Amino acid sequence: MTVEETLPFADWLRLREPADTAARAEDLLDAVRPRLAGDAPILIHDLGSGTGSMSRWLAARLPGPQHWVLHDRDADLLSRAAEAMVGVTAADGAPVTVRTRQGDLTRLTVADLADGALVTASALLDMLTGEEIERVVAACADAGCPALFAISVTGRVRLTPADPLDEAVEAAFNDHQRRTVDGRRLLGPDAVAATAAAFARRGIAVLQRSTPWRLGPEQAELAAEWFRGWLGAACEQRPDLAGPAQAYAQRRLADAAAGRLDVLVDHRDLLAGI
Repeated sequence: MTVEETLPFADWLRLREPADTAARAEDLLDAVRPRLAGDAPILIHDLGSGTGSMSRWLAARLPGPQHWVLHDRDADLLSRAAEAMVGVTAADGAPVTVRTRQGDLTRLTVADLADGALVTASALLDMLTGEEIERVVAACADAGCPALFAISVTGRVRLTPADPLDEAVEAAFNDHQRRTVDGRRLLGPDAVAATAAAFARRGIAVLQRSTPWRLGPEQAELAAEWFRGWLGAACEQRPDLAGPAQAYAQRRLADAAAGRLDVLVDHRDLLAGI
């Protein structure tokens, strides 16, 4: 079992989009809307936009004319995201326009967020380091932008029915999320707490919500694909798991295919600066 057996990234983003949509904390938008009310177009920055699932979801739930700037380092993903935004309108039918900006999010500055009314991101924080989180938070704070960061993993997973190997795989996966890559030590499941603390040090209020994926028989394809990536990363972190992982994978994937597997993958949404 290896990470290479999983889907190409763009296909993975497509597969997970319905689960992200179902999980996001819509009640946080009640706090966002009054801040963005008005007749003038608002500028929204979407960090790590991927194929644009966050921008499509949020644009249709906010009123008034909007201009989105989609930030990502991957030109192909940006092209897909911009294309998918064609025809998207605001909650009240107002126009939504978009442009893309390719670049390194780990070097984000206040100038990158100039004139922004809101900064958003989805499934991004766990891929950053502590220093990079500080930069993002500082840029938002200095620009006076509220920030909505959605679907950040916490490291907590529950599979039903339980299996004796679940706990060891979860721990190894979380260690993999905290690994050092090219000199960067990723925060993984510690990212939400680090982000909230960084905002708090600047006197900026933070709201948080639990936003888990709940995957049952209707999401069997996503559950199986998520499981392959989860187990593959765990085995990469702890090669000694590779032997027992073979039978474990067979059991779990058979359960998923038969509709017997339920998976809870915990996330948190964070809203700061409102």
